[in-house]
Amino acid sequence: MRAKFLHGAALWTFLFAATLTTGCSDDNDYKDVDGQKPVVELIADHIHVDPGSELTLTATITDADGIRSIRLQNAELYLDKTIDLLSIYGEPLYSYELEYAITLSEKLPRMADYPIIVTITDVGGRSVEHTIMVSTDNDSEKPTIKFAAEGEFTTLTAEDGTVPFHFIVEDEQALDYVEVSIPSLELVEKVDAEGKTKFDGVVRLLIAQSGTYDVKLKVVDKFANEETTTTSYTVKVVAEMPDFQKMYLSDVEDASQLTSDVFGVPMRIERTGAYTYKANYYSQKAGTEIYFIPQKADIYPICFGRDPNNLNKLVSDPSIAEPIVLEQANVYYEITFNISDNSYSMSTYSIEQAIDPAPHEFGSISLDTWNNGGSWLQEFYFGYMTDAPKNIQRFEQDNINPHLFYLKSLSLKANTQMNFIIHNWHHDNWWDYCAWYVDKSEGADAVYDPEVFGYFSDEKAVHINPAWQGTMLTRQNKDWAKPTVKIAGDYKLIFDAHLGRVKLIPVDNK
Repeated sequence: MRAKFLHGAALWTFLFAATLTTGCSDDNDYKDVDGQKPVVELIADHIHVDPGSELTLTATITDADGIRSIRLQNAELYLDKTIDLLSIYGEPLYSYELEYAITLSEKLPRMADYPIIVTITDVGGRSVEHTIMVSTDNDSEKPTIKFAAEGEFTTLTAEDGTVPFHFIVEDEQALDYVEVSIPSLELVEKVDAEGKTKFDGVVRLLIAQSGTYDVKLKVVDKFANEETTTTSYTVKVVAEMPDFQKMYLSDVEDASQLTSDVFGVPMRIERTGAYTYKANYYSQKAGTEIYFIPQKADIYPICFGRDPNNLNKLVSDPSIAEPIVLEQANVYYEITFNISDNSYSMSTYSIEQAIDPAPHEFGSISLDTWNNGGSWLQEFYFGYMTDAPKNIQRFEQDNINPHLFYLKSLSLKANTQMNFIIHNWHHDNWWDYCAWYVDKSEGADAVYDPEVFGYFSDEKAVHINPAWQGTMLTRQNKDWAKPTVKIAGDYKLIFDAHLGRVKLIPVDNK
């Protein structure tokens, strides 16, 4: 049952404004002039409001015989008010401007309808009813642009010469339409948002040449509230599938999560040869859906997923591609694929089969403080470090996968440049016993947008798990991670020591 609330003290007559044209009376015995029912002109027969707001019922009422009373009723609002004009004015009124104010309770539910019955009775006893619908569905908030494609993209030439532009918009009530335009090309495309509260859409823009374009996105809701943004969209139009030097694995639920992280999303995978790639990925839950993308900021315009017409092959069109579904939980997947012939294969290996380079069990009393045969053993653990090994924020180890670690809340300010590595704790600040740095072998830019972390231990006394077969970073190719935080907030750092992958995502992201 819908809750019923009304501030009784807040229900009051805002204004009785009347045209005091009086007629003959004799002991309340009024003669008919035309014998017709009152005429009512409602200023608004549907009022959209927020719970807790004030609204005014307005109408113009006329009657040639004279108006006796006005009654306002809604049982759910505990509203039953009769305005007896004869008692108030002592004589009938022939025209009356109704303005009656009501303050609704803040406890009223949203998206509910409250029909208020307005009954007008004249001095001859004739009455007429009208309904004013009050709906708690007002939308005074602008819609939000959750995601708009921005950055550099490579796209294959389409048959119609168009390039996809991807966006995600939201509104608390109902979206009306989205308009995408490129002023320099005199392009305007309008998309019906179908009254949805969230609309994940794509418009195809007629862009024949590679270049950088300012794309304006405007979103309008059903109450005519609007929001706009302009993005810089750099597109390289090619005729054939490129041999991408970088490829990424995307496991996010929508494209906005590709850009809400500080770094690490999507996850960089290994290029093993021309057009060929290998992805190793820990599946934490059954049914995880993944795609492979050559651009970091979106699943458009190229996205590799399963071909619905041939599930043994991949397809690169994101409007067609289906996700690769990882059916098992708590295992590592290894996926190899070729974007030249669209072939792919998958296999799994267990957590026990996965090896990481850490020299000791996390949390064990095993760190030889002086490296002299164990005269003083300390607890071995590692974490987020910004200055020295004695001062780290200790990671929390996953209770299922010992290779997986978390720093569950890291409060960061906007426009802050970070400076950190992953390092073991040491009582006397001994460096590089066990550490992970950014692999900058591909260039210094990797330090500011870290994608791959590598293991490093002091060359003079290397400490490493002998079962690990990976390659340790050289001193020349290691550096501290220095990404810049764009949006202030609480972030979660996730580190996989087996994969050498780190990501820093908003706490509310899954």
